[in-house]
Amino acid sequence: MDITTAKVIVTGGASGLGEATARYLSGAGAAVALFDRDADKGQAVAASLSNASFSTVDVTSEESVSAGVANAAKAMGGVTGVVNCAGIVTGARTVGKKGPFPLEMFQRTIDINLVGAFNVARLAAVEMAKNAPNGDGERGVIVNTASIAAYDGQKGQAAYASSKAGVAGMSLPLARDLAGLGIRTMAIAPGLFLTPMLESLGNEMMAELAADVVFPKRLGAPEEFARMVRFIIEMAYLNGDTIRLDGGLRLP
Repeated sequence: MDITTAKVIVTGGASGLGEATARYLSGAGAAVALFDRDADKGQAVAASLSNASFSTVDVTSEESVSAGVANAAKAMGGVTGVVNCAGIVTGARTVGKKGPFPLEMFQRTIDINLVGAFNVARLAAVEMAKNAPNGDGERGVIVNTASIAAYDGQKGQAAYASSKAGVAGMSLPLARDLAGLGIRTMAIAPGLFLTPMLESLGNEMMAELAADVVFPKRLGAPEEFARMVRFIIEMAYLNGDTIRLDGGLRLP
């Protein structure tokens, strides 16, 4: 898929990896439509980009996502790609000092990270199916965000790791489901990236985290995630799998 003619929805586009992806793709010539619950930040990011729009979207709501996809298709003249970056991080031991892991927290994590990604993917795929196929018969591409926690989940990550393992596990069946429509599905499993969440921990803590990375000895740059997204969008033979992007890191 030619990045200069791509029309891409980016969820979680108001900050972190989503914002970096929206900025990078827009800079490469793609049209982007940002989805986020934070209207102020989302509108500000969209306003700072060329050929960008914003919709306030709750990824767990069918009505909200349906409206957002319709808005994106109208603003961009169609939809050819989705990058699902919306998500939350939660942490609690299965049984801790305050008792068992709160079930509501577990369900909310799964609902946003896993169900939300599927919700956006399925509804955007309906719009992508309307596209005329390119030379490869391709009509669209979906890129979901998993995590290395899907494979190396640490203490307190039962909910988060489960949600991201689900995202990784969706890649192949979604690719098979959507093959007849000419829509590819991939996932990226990032390691530790320099996002506002990690920056809030302070330089000392970030240095400790980076020490476990095999090489290069640093946290990932959000633009590196965005560059991987672009690579997937442009590389038509990538389908049905999850790519680790972690500098060789294996969580202890």
